Amino acid sequence: MRFPNQRLAQLFMMLQNETLPQDELAQRLSVSTRTVRADITALNALLEHHGAQFILTRGSGYQLKIDDATRYQTLQAARPRALRIPRSGPERVHYLVVRFLTSAFSLKLEDLADEWFVSRATLQNDMIEVREWFSRYRLTLETRPRHGMKLFGSEMALRACLTDLLFELAQQNAHNPLITEEALNPGVPEALAAILHDCFSHYHIRLTDEGDLFIRLYCAVAVRRISEGYPLSEFTAEDGDENVRDAARAISAALQQLAGKPLAASEEHWLRVHIAGRRVQEIAPSAISADDDETLVNYILGYINTHYNYNLQSDDQLHADLLTHIKTMITRVRYQIMIPNPLLDNIKQHYPMAWDMTLAAVSSWGKYTPYVISENEIGFLVLHIGVGLERHYNIGYQRQPRVLLVCDAGNAMVRMIEAVLARKYPQIVISRTVTLRDYEQCDGIAEDFVISTARISEKDKPIVTIAPFPTDYQLEQIGKLVLVDRTRPWMLEKYFDAAHFRIIDGAMDQQTLFKTLCDQLQDEGFVGTEFVDSVVEREAIVSTMLGEGIALPHALGLLAKKTVVYTVLAPKGIQWGEEIAHVIFLLAISKSEYEEAMAIYDIFVTFLRERAVSRLCDCANFAAFRNVAMECVSRF
Repeated sequence: MRFPNQRLAQLFMMLQNETLPQDELAQRLSVSTRTVRADITALNALLEHHGAQFILTRGSGYQLKIDDATRYQTLQAARPRALRIPRSGPERVHYLVVRFLTSAFSLKLEDLADEWFVSRATLQNDMIEVREWFSRYRLTLETRPRHGMKLFGSEMALRACLTDLLFELAQQNAHNPLITEEALNPGVPEALAAILHDCFSHYHIRLTDEGDLFIRLYCAVAVRRISEGYPLSEFTAEDGDENVRDAARAISAALQQLAGKPLAASEEHWLRVHIAGRRVQEIAPSAISADDDETLVNYILGYINTHYNYNLQSDDQLHADLLTHIKTMITRVRYQIMIPNPLLDNIKQHYPMAWDMTLAAVSSWGKYTPYVISENEIGFLVLHIGVGLERHYNIGYQRQPRVLLVCDAGNAMVRMIEAVLARKYPQIVISRTVTLRDYEQCDGIAEDFVISTARISEKDKPIVTIAPFPTDYQLEQIGKLVLVDRTRPWMLEKYFDAAHFRIIDGAMDQQTLFKTLCDQLQDEGFVGTEFVDSVVEREAIVSTMLGEGIALPHALGLLAKKTVVYTVLAPKGIQWGEEIAHVIFLLAISKSEYEEAMAIYDIFVTFLRERAVSRLCDCANFAAFRNVAMECVSRF
């Protein structure tokens, strides 16, 4: 059976072993649900004479129903192996990376273009990302006239690049053709799965599922490279744990058999480093003797206590968790082993306070050590710090609704109403209680809304009229006002103002922007002289680009005397590392308002989700900016 197009083939494969709804299929194939239905009809027409159909089950989705098992089995047996032709841009990049990493000869883009039925110009465009991918591992592509391009770099870097790519692909689809057919020797990953399981069980080494997958892929990559005559250069690792050493020796013997060639001692030593860097420690903190690990844990917790006024040093659970994680992390950073952190962007957004604390502490510690700790590793530490903060401090600031209670029925009735409201809506803060006469004399209402036991004229805030014994309907009306998120609108009112808003129409570099804004804040008494240097230092560590053209520069630590946000709109853009920033929020945060000001980050994340950069850049003044911002935060 031949499929008219690749999408039908993909759809057929997706529905082989699982039931999927229309929406999920549409999302995976990047088409509309209408197209999915049309494709299912086309598939059913093709399968009509092969004893099978795809049927739609309400509440579940499409599933394969086999009416004639014999005819369908004949179809499956006769299916030819699919052509390995990448169709999308990301697929072509992955295929190109694997081709260059596994080819012993130079490659010509013209040949690959003919093989994949695309133009040479398309592949040249894909090569921009391919070169970026290789640059992370210090691998270089050299072009030779009439021969093509060939990849050069250390064997360690080549293996690391290939293993990392296969690991990333395997987490998305274990049956990706690059893993099963292109990059690895046939049958080796399956053989290694049993070998590694027995070996780790025998030597009592525990790995996470991800750690086990990574070691298996690295070993499969090593088998291919060794079998093709590419051994590791000289490398020696510390002896370390006896179990790890014995396991590496046993696995090396198995790799030697699979590769069909003798292994150098450096292979076993490098394998030992990988196992040590990914094993799960199950020992008590008191038994860990590595000075670097203990020193780093104490330094991080001490730094947070000194610079951010959060004392986590007495949290034994946090200390133990950090110590256990850092022991293997030190091994990874010592040998520059990179592990992916797929949750990094979510961690930055959901734990902004813990992220800044941990980044500042690790960066400070880095001045006294040769180790370089990557963003991915810092993200894992942030999770531990974030959980520790949640255990001991109320860091999720929310502004509770403030209410004006208008009641003329006497003190007892007021107390009764207060008790009813406290029981139904404990988050309500009754800021004051006034009589009808006092209410009518008020020029304005500072509270968020008014609850009254009598009909009164509306001033500038909503009013809910209730009986002395409120009915369920009346309580529901109060609830509609109580459950409105007031935190972000209130943050906009408190920390954003016209005096700290500017539009930059011309060209300006990042350093000039920092100095211009910080000088103004210093003149106004918000920050000291050290603030601008700290902002520059923080930007040099890791870019403060949040995404979608939004940047959040700030200092290391809480150096502001009073919290303020300086908003900058740059329609033409300002170079921000490798990206372009169009909306910049310079944050100056003080120690006294730190927990409260952390809710500001929710506003920026809301702008990101709302894709509001273009609308914000179109604003001609602060009033227009405020209207767009309020519209964004009021929708959530």
